[in-house]
Amino acid sequence: MATMNEKDYYAILGVSKDADKREIQKAFQQKARKLHPDVNKAPDAEERFKEVSEAYAVLSDEQKRARYDAMRSGNPFAGSAPASGSYGSYGGGYGASPFDGGFPFGAGFGGWAQGRSQRRSSSAYNPENGADVVVDVELTAEDVKCGVRKGVKYRRYESCGHCHGSGSVSTEHAHTCPSCGGTGTIGVDMAFLFGGGMFQMVCPECGGSGKVVADPCPECGGSGRTQVMSEAVIEFPPGTHDGDRVRVAGMGHAGTNGAAGGDLIGRARVAAERLDGSARQGFYVMGFATPFLALFAFLQSLSIMAVICIAVFGFGVFQVLSDDVLHRTPLWWRRGGARFVSGFANALFYAVIMFWFVSCSSGLYYRPYFYM
Repeated sequence: MATMNEKDYYAILGVSKDADKREIQKAFQQKARKLHPDVNKAPDAEERFKEVSEAYAVLSDEQKRARYDAMRSGNPFAGSAPASGSYGSYGGGYGASPFDGGFPFGAGFGGWAQGRSQRRSSSAYNPENGADVVVDVELTAEDVKCGVRKGVKYRRYESCGHCHGSGSVSTEHAHTCPSCGGTGTIGVDMAFLFGGGMFQMVCPECGGSGKVVADPCPECGGSGRTQVMSEAVIEFPPGTHDGDRVRVAGMGHAGTNGAAGGDLIGRARVAAERLDGSARQGFYVMGFATPFLALFAFLQSLSIMAVICIAVFGFGVFQVLSDDVLHRTPLWWRRGGARFVSGFANALFYAVIMFWFVSCSSGLYYRPYFYM
């Protein structure tokens, strides 16, 4: 999801950066009337309506617009020089006020920020545990028999070394979002549109968390993690089979804003134990044809449908044998059996319906007659 400073709200509304409040309102009216879900039934209409509403909510408010412009500018720390030794009301950054210079979270943290070319943007403070990373590792029959150690390379999010994963450079504590006041939502006045009142939407600055990083790290942008290429060794024990998983704790994606990280999971891929291609399809076809063959055998009927089912079953046998499964490890029959049962279960319902239909149709010719 794009952050507030990554979106061009002016382009979304189709107005210039110098547009006044009336022009912004007019542009929003035109787009909102076309994109409102009650009028536009396109699949993306609701999402686009939320986007233009978000843009209007920010640009129609002078303070939010000034903060937004500052975040997107190349030098968001521009402003008056901080007073030496004084602390802002947030207690973390330097400066007389956390909103000095137009930047939403204070001026330039003293001399530390001066001379740095990276753009600092406000970032939502939303600690979330890191996800696991799953890596497929190809193993031979010898590997699974004796066990093996395999080295892997993979991309993951690592805890940022500059801010130690917190996302903030000079303070460990998150601050209340200045756009929504900590509620996680902002209101859009739509009294002039469709006769509505206040429309509540997720705050684009904090992403609904109600908190923001006070001084986002220039390396990770305030998320507390950066993307890297990692290497790890995964040890597969003897007796590993296709699909088995080995977990390496703490080597998955790092969490955001200091939250716990995920694990690395090595998933064994043993070609000798897998059923792919024609063999996998063949077992399913055999299972699908079996209920119908049983039905025709019970009815002692050798109709054209029975001949077709026999041909289909034979085709499934041909697919299995053509894939050379007989020379694989003994586990192939388990996977083949599972596919056979899957096909059998899916066809059983239709076979029962056919049996019921045949029984009812036959009963029409043997309807008993009663005489008074």
